[in-house]
Amino acid sequence: MKLHMPISYLQVWKTQNCLYSQHFFLNSREIARTKKRASRMANYYDIDDILAEEEFVPVVFHNAVNGVKIDESTERGYVEQGSKAELPFWLARELHLRHAVSMRVPACFNQKTRLEMQADAACVDLRSRCPYFYEFGCKLAPLCDKTIGLLLSYSFRIRYKEVLYKAHTIAFGAATKFLALLTKEETNLYEAAQSSMVAFKRWRMGGPRLQRASILGRKRKATE
Repeated sequence: MKLHMPISYLQVWKTQNCLYSQHFFLNSREIARTKKRASRMANYYDIDDILAEEEFVPVVFHNAVNGVKIDESTERGYVEQGSKAELPFWLARELHLRHAVSMRVPACFNQKTRLEMQADAACVDLRSRCPYFYEFGCKLAPLCDKTIGLLLSYSFRIRYKEVLYKAHTIAFGAATKFLALLTKEETNLYEAAQSSMVAFKRWRMGGPRLQRASILGRKRKATE
């Protein structure tokens, strides 16, 4: 004979709380996935994002792959295990996530570049190394080498001050030489700083200092 014990209110509360927690966790995870997909779609037509992912990354194949030809100088239609190659980041990332290859640090983030940045970050020619140095580095760091993030932070902090200073003080003739050192992101900052300075000078030299709000020009309707 089975004895049925009455369910207490505490047991009911615990069960409901557990189900609610599981439901909340699943919803939060689904929301995070949706946001991630939306973020990718937002960059789908971004030309700068496309060009940043075209940068080449050294990889090493973990397994042999048939039906793939990465070296046009040879007749082999396969890749041997341990083969080294340079692939566009968008392709290397997908293969890395599938554990088909391991990614190596590109030359633009190697030890030589880091030493030059430590010596005088403001004078390093980052454009010739990688036009999308910061955006490419942000994409690469979580997959390859997280210390790249420290390099990006340090270089941007030093060069940002130099970009703003030169944007406000440098002569037009010397600007071309300076711009040749800047990445795409830094060039955008330089142009934005110059535009803001031009707008400020235009405001200071003339034009209305204060603008009357449109609502103040309206006449109040007479009340009966």
